[in-house]
Amino acid sequence: MKTKNILPPVSGMTRSPWRLRHEINSPDYRNVGRRSFVKGLGMAWASVLSASALMTTATRANQKAGRNTGGTLTKGDAAILRFLAALETLETDFWQQYNELGGIQDKEVPGGSGNLAYTNALKKLDSDMDQYIHDNTEDEFTHFTFINAYLVAHGEKPADLDQFRMLPSSQASGANTQKMRLTNLMELTVDTTWWTRYRSRTKNPDFGDTFPPAVPGLAKGEFPAIPRSNADLMPDLHLQAIANTAGFHFASIEQGGSSLYPSLAQRVTDPEVLRILLSIGPTETMHFQTWQDKAGNAPPLTDPTNGLVFPDLNKPPFDTEDFNTNLIMPEPTIFLDRKFPVCSIIRPTETNGAATGAAAFLTASGLFEGQSQAFFDALFTLANEADDARP
Repeated sequence: MKTKNILPPVSGMTRSPWRLRHEINSPDYRNVGRRSFVKGLGMAWASVLSASALMTTATRANQKAGRNTGGTLTKGDAAILRFLAALETLETDFWQQYNELGGIQDKEVPGGSGNLAYTNALKKLDSDMDQYIHDNTEDEFTHFTFINAYLVAHGEKPADLDQFRMLPSSQASGANTQKMRLTNLMELTVDTTWWTRYRSRTKNPDFGDTFPPAVPGLAKGEFPAIPRSNADLMPDLHLQAIANTAGFHFASIEQGGSSLYPSLAQRVTDPEVLRILLSIGPTETMHFQTWQDKAGNAPPLTDPTNGLVFPDLNKPPFDTEDFNTNLIMPEPTIFLDRKFPVCSIIRPTETNGAATGAAAFLTASGLFEGQSQAFFDALFTLANEADDARP
């Protein structure tokens, strides 16, 4: 049964609020109400990592470097790190699903056995897609494990979402069909406004500007980004549409991370925590740059099973600079104040409501379709606590 109405309603919208298709910078995303704290984000990682040993290591390192942190974090810094660890856990969960079916299969990223037909469809976007998927998956795994270990080392609770692993897996050949998931890649509504946002030379979401999507159809339904079963492996155009959806979803997710880390970095207190955010954040941007390039290679087509259209972005009416597939580096645009010269930047980087905006953006994509109310309570509690942090 699908969970409905898990977010406060937004004026003027008729669809279930958690399916709203807004940009990450939408004001509606900034006003998600505070949720009651859900107990259970506890010490699962303490069973893997010895907190006392880690604290001793951290203390020695601080002493050697001349720092006097006392092995503690401010409440705000801990909240920001815990929220980021939770999001990286969620990212790892869905990247593992992609890797099981379309990535390199090895001991670095275990889980599935690969699906040749899906992998070949992904390779229409780039011949190295399986390697890129594998490496992105491994990166996200290291992000959440490192941040959680750092929290434990400083006597803080890590982010632990294991109690919410309740969503079913793909049943297609190659997937770990018995594994329970945190995320759902089979009913996505993908926001592709990031495409034109990064190509615009006159607009910036931090100024309240809005942008047209590159693939309008992806915002109008619920589409699979992985084969749900072997029935999705044909006809060929349907499977290619699934691979195209994945390609645009990859970039949609990673552009969100590109914005989130600099947005939250403005709220941290400790220089070492700032260093963590400034070191991990750029890797998300490297991911985005890769996936934006690959999404531009998605073959134009119409899915014969549901009518989803992937247009040719280099032909009318899309043949303008705002849609050009070769413009994969951020075009210069307005920043901070319109009186300044344009600048090539990450966007958005507004810090107010950044965490709740990210949580709502992911929710609206359908990534958590089928999750429990307790999951959303926990996610938005973590987001609100991160947004409450002050330097």
